[in-house]
Amino acid sequence: MAKRCQITGKGVMTGNNVSHANNRTRRRFLPNLQQTTMMSEILGRKVSLRVTTSAIRTVEKHGGLDSFLLQARNAELADEARALKREILAASAAEA
Repeated sequence: MAKRCQITGKGVMTGNNVSHANNRTRRRFLPNLQQTTMMSEILGRKVSLRVTTSAIRTVEKHGGLDSFLLQARNAELADEARALKREILAASAAEA
């Protein structure tokens, strides 16, 4: 399974462990991914996503999954989030 956030696309970063003697060894910084279920009011169903904790906080700050996706630019979103945004836009257009 990919270690990538399904909303923001944040993934694994690399860097160095630096010892007291300034020896450098390569390491990986893994994102803090959590399996979560978020409610979409426009779609009327729950969406299961694997997202970072920072993405969860950002979604809550913007008032929910729908409002976060609608205000976000497509370039900032991961592929799964773009597909979900298209579903939300289609459902809101069908309601109106």
